[in-house]
Amino acid sequence: MDNSPYQFLFSAFAFVLGATIGSFLNVCIYRLPRDLSVHRPRRSFCPNCKKPILWHQNLPLISWLLLRGRCANCGSKIAFRYFAVESLTGLLFLLIWQTFSWQMAMAYWVFISIVIVATFVDFGHFIIPDQVTIGGTVAGFIASFAVPELMNTDSRIAAVVRSLLAAGLGYLILLIVLEAGKVAFGKKRIRLDAPTLFTWTKQGDDADFAVGSERSLWSDYFAREKDRLLLHCDEAKIDNHSYGNTVLRFHYDRVAVENDVLALDHVTQISGIVRELQIPREAMGRGDLKFLAAIGAFLGWRAVLFSVFTGSLLGSFVGLFTMLVGKRVWSAKLPFGPYLAFGAVSWLFFGDQFLRWYLSLLNP
Repeated sequence: MDNSPYQFLFSAFAFVLGATIGSFLNVCIYRLPRDLSVHRPRRSFCPNCKKPILWHQNLPLISWLLLRGRCANCGSKIAFRYFAVESLTGLLFLLIWQTFSWQMAMAYWVFISIVIVATFVDFGHFIIPDQVTIGGTVAGFIASFAVPELMNTDSRIAAVVRSLLAAGLGYLILLIVLEAGKVAFGKKRIRLDAPTLFTWTKQGDDADFAVGSERSLWSDYFAREKDRLLLHCDEAKIDNHSYGNTVLRFHYDRVAVENDVLALDHVTQISGIVRELQIPREAMGRGDLKFLAAIGAFLGWRAVLFSVFTGSLLGSFVGLFTMLVGKRVWSAKLPFGPYLAFGAVSWLFFGDQFLRWYLSLLNP
């Protein structure tokens, strides 16, 4: 009997399901980095006017096209990212369904949803929320128990053990890279072309930090309690206190200047003229460690090694390209999570082919 009608039906269902899940992933991508609940309010709302979106205006793919990417209430532009996430999720769900058994496909649908949320949040906010990384790692353990084939075994116990070990390997590899990078490149000295105006302005629990045209959040520079940021100033002013040629030595919560140590909670604004900075930096964020653990929990230890190698290679190419096409500003950051995600998805679909090719090189 010709099964093509059934294959088409199930393939269409996989795509539609993926696009629908993609609509929910858009909710997660918008709300999680803003510490908003993904359940309340239950209905999606316009990011601009905050009005709830009616169900017939929130159909995956279709509504964005019919509304021409604009809110039906206020007319403000709805980012193309919403359409892109729904399309990408639908296509990946379809490819997974056509490539793997239905049991593995269901597990990989969960995995690919985690990867999409992590990728777009990291691109937009340079973080990967714990709900995605830790939750994804736990989901990987459960999936490996339910579908042992994910870990290339028939034993559920063996599958969970392999999943645990792969997650631990992923976390440990990047932890070593993180600590080694901190030792080797944990400080960056920037000598400015000319004395430049800087401002530090308190904003709630954080602060805005600007040096010339460079603007960033104060918290972006402090990943560890011991991190320090130094400003070599021609002059400086801390609220009503003025200083001449001096060095401001900042921790996240305090600043030392000459013989004074001031708590930043009691400071409103700092300004002055700076000629040299020393800023702390990290090789990567700790969210990347937990994200690679989630990749290992779903795909195994080989995928961990492949994702690190491929992600590092791709990240290096992108970083080099941005330097060639234009001078990168000193405060710019490059998220690593999306490159790990690229490596993981590449392994998911082409891992076996890559492994055969690599073994053929070793044993022609």
